[in-house]
Formats: sequence, structure tokens, C-alpha cells
Amino acid sequence: MNKFLKTLINEKKISLVESSDNLVESYKEKSNNSLKSAEVLNTTALYENSVSMSYYAMYNITIALLYKLGIKCENHTGAILLLKEILEENELSDQLKAAKEERIDKQYYADFKATKDDSELLLNNAKTFVSEVKSKIINSSNNDREKIKEIFN
Repeated sequence: MNKFLKTLINEKKISLVESSDNLVESYKEKSNNSLKSAEVLNTTALYENSVSMSYYAMYNITIALLYKLGIKCENHTGAILLLKEILEENELSDQLKAAKEERIDKQYYADFKATKDDSELLLNNAKTFVSEVKSKIINSSNNDREKIKEIFN
């Protein structure tokens, strides 16, 4: 397991919890709302904010998946690493990592300006990502949760 993940586990930023349908649904709703916001912001030429909301749509649906599997994660990089190293979802992990980097560049650095193309690309990527992760939430099983517990132990 990745050293950073181990640190987050030791710091209780990542922990095993009981799977919670209420939390899963709450984070799915947050994801849906972020996606809707990203669309509105894109159509009103607020591209930087749209990029941010597209990322949060992806992040929140990832948190929903983690809760479905019995994992609580309070760290963005930790969520990305969990996708990659624990769930073996390399492509999803790479997509979420790229979206996070895009959000940081556009949100925190004045010399990075979001364009309509940037906004639309990430919005489309977010829609696909959210759909794929929702499918994984639906198809997750008790066996998946047991496998996660074994990895953590």
C-alpha cells in the first residue's frame, strides 16, 4: 500500500466504516448538483467556476462509491489513490487526478484562464465519469466490501 495512504489511515483521514446508503445517496446528490452547476456556469461563460464544479461532481461521486464500499475518506489525493491502489481503477483514478489538477490550475493561479473549450471538455469528462462510477456503485457487492476489509487489515 502507498506510503501516503498509510499515513492518511494512521491520521484517521481514511478509515473503514459501515456502508451507508444514506451517505451514498447524499454524495450522489452533491455530485448531481455540482454537475448541474457546472452546466449552468458553462452556459453563462463562467468557465473557471464550471471547471471547479465539474471536478467536484467527480470527487463527490467517488466519495459516494467509497462509502458504498465502507471507506470514509477525508482527503482528495487519498480518494484518487484509493481508486487506483485499492479499487484498481487506474483509468478513473487518472481522470480524477487530471480533473483535480485542472481545477487547481484554474482556481488558484491567475496566469491560468479557463476557456470555453476547457470547461466543456471537463464537463463532458465529468458526465462520463459520474455515469461510470454510478454504475460501479450499483454493481458493488458484499464481496467487494469484504475484499476492502482484508486489504486494510
